[in-house]
Amino acid sequence: MSGPWIAAHEAEPIPGLPGRLPEGEAILWQGTPRWHSFARYGFHLPQFALYFALLLAWYVAESLAAGTASGTALLLGTARLAGLAAAALVLLAGLAALVARTTLYTITTRRVVMRVGMALPITLNLPFRLIDSAGVRLRADGSGDIALTLAAGERVAFVTLWPHVRPWHFARPVPMLRALPDAAQVAAVLGRALSLRAYAPQRNAVAPAAARAVAA
Repeated sequence: MSGPWIAAHEAEPIPGLPGRLPEGEAILWQGTPRWHSFARYGFHLPQFALYFALLLAWYVAESLAAGTASGTALLLGTARLAGLAAAALVLLAGLAALVARTTLYTITTRRVVMRVGMALPITLNLPFRLIDSAGVRLRADGSGDIALTLAAGERVAFVTLWPHVRPWHFARPVPMLRALPDAAQVAAVLGRALSLRAYAPQRNAVAPAAARAVAA
């Protein structure tokens, strides 16, 4: 096939791969996202927690200022809002754990394969010749993301691949290996593989200029 292709995930002859490896191809690395990193950076759990805390504080302050609610009513209302907030945060954390459990990223000597999807698992196959560049974003805890910019004319569906895509890039979705616990090591493996297999090594390697560390 000429472009990236997506297949329904059914039986896997090799975990994470849609078929057996052709002769001469080998697996260089396989791994899954770190669920708590996904919850923190992929689903922005701390930001939501702060939002709910501010919402609770606003509710209490407004109720006290209005003076219309008794102490018991205020306590019950606050407890109800806190319960809803806690349920939402637990849901996000559970979603992150489910994403990590159902995801398997693979780098071979010829391609990147992403087996993703919770309700409907799919497999995205990206031969190296379709990857224009790769950039790694490292965090203080050692985790990070690797974004794979595709060559001109190649596209993947944002909705189909979410949340394994770069946020807010709807017009030209960028597949991402997200919340990797050993992102620097994975980037090095991918960089070497791209350099060996690509037609233009300098263009396709994981460029140091594209890598940037950010505080957790």
